[in-house]
Amino acid sequence: MSKQVIVIGGGIMGLCSAYYLKKEGCEVTIIDQSNMDGGASYVNAGYISPSHFISLASPQIISKGIKFMFNPSSPLYIKPRWDPEFLKWCLAFKRSANKAKVERSIAVIKDINLLGRALYEELKASQQFDFHYERKGLLMCYKSDKAGEAEWKVGQRGIQEGLGVRHLNREEVLAMEPHAHLDVKGAVYYDCDAHMTPNNFMSEMKSYLESIGVLFFKNERVTDIHVSNGAIHEVLTEKQSFSADEVVMSAGSWSPSIMKKLGLKLPVQAGKGYRIDVHEPTGIQYPAILSEAKVAITPMDGFTRFAGTMELSGINHNIHPKRVEAIANAVESYYQKVRIGPENKSAAQCGLRPITPDGLPFIGKPSQCKNLTVATGHAMMGWSLGPATGKLVSEIITHQKTTLALDPFSPDRRF
Repeated sequence: MSKQVIVIGGGIMGLCSAYYLKKEGCEVTIIDQSNMDGGASYVNAGYISPSHFISLASPQIISKGIKFMFNPSSPLYIKPRWDPEFLKWCLAFKRSANKAKVERSIAVIKDINLLGRALYEELKASQQFDFHYERKGLLMCYKSDKAGEAEWKVGQRGIQEGLGVRHLNREEVLAMEPHAHLDVKGAVYYDCDAHMTPNNFMSEMKSYLESIGVLFFKNERVTDIHVSNGAIHEVLTEKQSFSADEVVMSAGSWSPSIMKKLGLKLPVQAGKGYRIDVHEPTGIQYPAILSEAKVAITPMDGFTRFAGTMELSGINHNIHPKRVEAIANAVESYYQKVRIGPENKSAAQCGLRPITPDGLPFIGKPSQCKNLTVATGHAMMGWSLGPATGKLVSEIITHQKTTLALDPFSPDRRF
């Protein structure tokens, strides 16, 4: 008998979970509090990034964070606020940001990213979808020798991990990007990365899921969850109630507040990121990260996206002009002929990326609830890890041997 599954959250994790669950014969219902046309799954840089194998919770981010945290124009901004859960999360993040934990997580992060890339390519080859996908690699561009040395140190570790990495001088970068007018000293190039246009894929996936019988309930906020004998037996929204054999928690930054209804704590904080889209020609052909500014550049389907910043200010979608301006200024500093006009800046959007204390997502069943599977906390790798997470969720729920070991992603792990 097929399982009935409720997926709470219709972002990239929810849609991919629904896709792989449906492939295994499950009946799937997706509940989302929004209209499912905005947020982190739509405004991200669209990277599939095996190159990002260093955990966000690293000693470097602690040292840089202290310098950046009170500057609203910096790549990392932490809004001072009295919030006991946030303060506990900060302490857990600091405890996790050590060399030993970073070292242990490198292979874990690399492997799940490679699985995500393989599954995107499988989806593309299936001919069920027609989404934009290019595997052109990623340029980590730098202006200073200090930044270049730091990027190459990571690149050398990438080579040790079996990734294709090259250190390019200025002339080699300009040969790859002859029309982008880049002002850089060099770049570290990862040929293992790919990129996409997020809203393109999300639209395709929603249409496909609807066509194969997945039910969507949009603009419905989960108000309560009833549990008995260690299992969820009813999910209530503002409009109705649902019951199912299994529940997937993939509500991103909103997951902790929903988990509280179960009496469970999930240490996740919202990290706001911004994007500016430019539809005028830019001459940019390759995805790039501007090393010193921490800004991501993606040539998408019909436009160029400039994305960046990490803002820890709680659950809100307030757009701070200084942060938008910082992205625009960084872009114009590296790309000499690109000009981001007031209309582009005023149309900037943001999304909330769910961040765990150790930089690894939560994927798995918490011991306190036997029919709940958690799939959140992917931080800046959410897009990259969507299909991999969805496949793991389906394997968990259908009691298959999982493609990857789940211990590093356990929702029960301590910090």
